[in-house]
Amino acid sequence: MESPLISTVLNRLNSEKLDLSWFRKKKILVTGGAGFIGSWLVEALVRLGADVSVVDNLWRGSIDNLESSSGEYWIPLDTHFFQSDICDYASINSAMKKSLPDFVYHLADIVAGIDFVFSNELFVYNANTLINTNTFKAVQENRTPGVVYVGTACSYPRSLQTKPGGRPLVEDQVYPADPESAYGWSKLMGEYEANLLAQNTSTEVGILRLQNVYGPRSILSRKRSQVIPSLIRKAILYPEEEFVVWGSGKQSRDFVFVGDVVDALLRIALLGMNKDVIQIGTAQETTVAELAKLIVKTSGKDIPVHFDSSKPEGDGGRCGNFSRARDLLGWNVFTCLEDGIRQTYEWAQSQIQRKMIDLDD
Repeated sequence: MESPLISTVLNRLNSEKLDLSWFRKKKILVTGGAGFIGSWLVEALVRLGADVSVVDNLWRGSIDNLESSSGEYWIPLDTHFFQSDICDYASINSAMKKSLPDFVYHLADIVAGIDFVFSNELFVYNANTLINTNTFKAVQENRTPGVVYVGTACSYPRSLQTKPGGRPLVEDQVYPADPESAYGWSKLMGEYEANLLAQNTSTEVGILRLQNVYGPRSILSRKRSQVIPSLIRKAILYPEEEFVVWGSGKQSRDFVFVGDVVDALLRIALLGMNKDVIQIGTAQETTVAELAKLIVKTSGKDIPVHFDSSKPEGDGGRCGNFSRARDLLGWNVFTCLEDGIRQTYEWAQSQIQRKMIDLDD
């Protein structure tokens, strides 16, 4: 059964009269395709008529994410799903040779909540560097015509993210490079390597740099969740779990809904290849304190908010200018934060009430 989230995206693209027939019968491989963003993209691609394969090691992803509400999977798992760790080159190259893609969406990476990222920086950097290099090498070896790489706003220099209230960041402000985390460095080097691939081979390359993505299917576990799913989980479980916000609450982020990100991923294949980095954000900052207040309001509960300044809070503030996405892709901010939080809260509440996930994973 088709999800309303992807139906909204496809209806919007159809209304704009984009040539979505480009996807029909295309062989497309999605790395990280069982994950939070990737699984929504897989549904969209299948519904557009693409022949989709997925490679995922299921560290963050889940086979359940590829299942429709009718109980059927969006892809035939026996022939089109490869459970592989692409830190090993042979794994991604094997998946490429079996699926023979015309196009690759490279979403796979290692990331989790702020505590995990800063406690495992060497592991995160090494893993992501291998994941990117191996994928691009396999794309080159197999002469794949096109690939989209997904980067992150964490790649911006720490000096530009010290406090809320700054001007929205633009794409070329990543240099001189000085990301706060090894994760940001690894993803920035992925952008650099993707551009080298475009400059030195015949492969067309598209690069999206995402601000903080949230929505249904995000990780809800206590160990690996990021700020929005973490606070939503705490609100749903309150009073069994205390509603504690990490840091001062003054730190801000640019939160963009996963449906809007899938929209951008489809657009870039049609309109944004070989056009350097295109950022996806809302150009609006929301402090974590404001976010916590909105989630409490969405819950309908009377929940006291506690801040724990002993916990890490990461960059002080950032948001992203999306003028290139608007001008090149026709992309805009389609989902307001209030509506996106409501959709995410309803999904999370259903998952927790039905005990569909392990919150201690």
